Amino acid sequence: MKEGHDGVGAVTESPLGQHLIKVIGNVCFSLFVLSVLVFTVIAVTYQPPDPWLDSSKAIVSRSFSQTLPNATFHPDTSLLTTAEDVDPSGAPLASPALADDAATTAIPPVVAEATALPVATNTTAPLVCDAGDQPLNCSHPAILAAIRTFNAKLFKSLVFLAYEIPVAGSKPDRCDVAWLFRNRKEKSWRKYRDYRWFRLAPADNCSFKVTGAGKFRSGTNASRRNRGAKGAAPSNSSRSPTASAPIVDSDINDTIPVVASESDFRKGRYLYYSRGGDYCKGMNHYLWSFLCGLGEAKFLNRTFVMDMSICLSATYNPSNKDEEGKDFRYYFDFEHLKESASVVEEGEFLRDWKRWDKVTSGPRKQRSAITVRKVPTYKVRPMQLKKDRSTILWRQFDGPEPENYWYRVCEARAAKYVQRPWHAIWKSKRLMNIVSEIAGKMDWDYDAVHVVRGEKANNKELWPNLDGDTSPDTLVDKLLKVIHPWRNLYIATNEPFYNYFDKLRSHYKVHLLDDYKDLWGNTSEWFNETKVLNPGRPVEFDGYMRVAVDTEVLYRAKTRVETFNNLTRDCKDVDQRSESTTPVLIFWRKVITIAVMERLGARQPFTKGNDDCWMQITTWW
Repeated sequence: MKEGHDGVGAVTESPLGQHLIKVIGNVCFSLFVLSVLVFTVIAVTYQPPDPWLDSSKAIVSRSFSQTLPNATFHPDTSLLTTAEDVDPSGAPLASPALADDAATTAIPPVVAEATALPVATNTTAPLVCDAGDQPLNCSHPAILAAIRTFNAKLFKSLVFLAYEIPVAGSKPDRCDVAWLFRNRKEKSWRKYRDYRWFRLAPADNCSFKVTGAGKFRSGTNASRRNRGAKGAAPSNSSRSPTASAPIVDSDINDTIPVVASESDFRKGRYLYYSRGGDYCKGMNHYLWSFLCGLGEAKFLNRTFVMDMSICLSATYNPSNKDEEGKDFRYYFDFEHLKESASVVEEGEFLRDWKRWDKVTSGPRKQRSAITVRKVPTYKVRPMQLKKDRSTILWRQFDGPEPENYWYRVCEARAAKYVQRPWHAIWKSKRLMNIVSEIAGKMDWDYDAVHVVRGEKANNKELWPNLDGDTSPDTLVDKLLKVIHPWRNLYIATNEPFYNYFDKLRSHYKVHLLDDYKDLWGNTSEWFNETKVLNPGRPVEFDGYMRVAVDTEVLYRAKTRVETFNNLTRDCKDVDQRSESTTPVLIFWRKVITIAVMERLGARQPFTKGNDDCWMQITTWW
């Protein structure tokens, strides 16, 4: 009976177990189907940033009713972006000494390396809580603590790296103090300097509070020039204050590297590009070609021989003529380039090559000629030179244009192997010092608008609405919708007439680059430092420098309005079709056209502005 009973129980339990397994399996399958459905919906609806249609760095959260997609099909030269403005993947931009995150709100400690003078940590002088008419003891830590707290609340866009010891100001209740800082929006590790006066009053518990502060670099007693003058000879005291030398940025070290010895030269491996058709082309063309050579040198594990002389295109010169002999260091940070890549200056290299390229005769032959391989065409790809052991690889570009462009080396299959080191290119620290001074004089609290005019405003065929959309009356009407009245408004523009924006002065505190001409005038720090680079001859503040400074001041604004994203219905850069257009280019233009059309249709319906822009695009094709 037990066996029969057990058998019946086994039979009755088996369907229940199978049913439970089916229920669990159905639930799991339902969850799987649901997760796949959710993933599919997200994948279909997600729209990643589109480099053809989206603004690269627009900060404005609101746009106007007829804002157009950013239809850029050619490089835009109205803004100049380098590696300190962006953070390319895989490019280590942060210095190990300053590895703190720029976005953190924590204030660095008072003690920091690289300060010019000792930092206040302790003092033997007693702190008098209420000194009456006695001058403040500016070296006491309580004074510096009050100033640090004040700066942290006022300048939230800055990272303060180090403070110097405060010194007595021009009045008994004032202290002057200098500090090193960095803007949070800048990706580089470079440091800038400011010094201001602060008016302080006693507070509770023998502390102090700041009751007033000066503007950018107003604390002259804390400047290096005045501190260094304390030990000057009495005969110098009779000189005029205006005759004193300007403060020099001691952090800049862009000296030309030299090869120490013949043995070091022979041990090295070099990649030498002769001058090609890229010379005197636009700066974007120059950088594209220069970084190709630098990338090939890195791929081949060689030192790149670079020509420090740049031919500035007529586009950036007031004379509308190409100008040769411009130093690379006028525009870019050579110190950072030396740290990021292995480079040697062409003049030094050729002198060393000529001096040490010799053969000693006789039975005891110790030296041999330096081996050189000449590469006459760009069609010899970097991959074919990877195993070459010659001391010098000499690429020659003697053919006609565009066969003699440097960047041709990095085309086709080579593009998979040679990566352009964009992180190695920063703007010149001398230009960035001007940017910091302009932003500092507005207390880092300003908005900015980028107004493109010039040749584009005059070209009614390609940009029919630009002139009217950037007229003074239209600018006032549009900017009042996004920027509060009486804010500091910096205008980055290529408009040649200074008074063109006078109507905006009735609503904003308008600032233009020409308002700060003294920063590159003949008594400025920039003027004296670039004069040293140019064997004693003055250097002109040319159009490329103006655009570079305008770009960086624009990027540091709290609110930014751009011409082709917010002000006009025209497309950004739609150029006329070249007569030399190849069938391959026509094919890819059609592919891009289809992609643009699909994206426009998927994102928003065609407005009147979209139709106008679309007609320009299809006409260009």
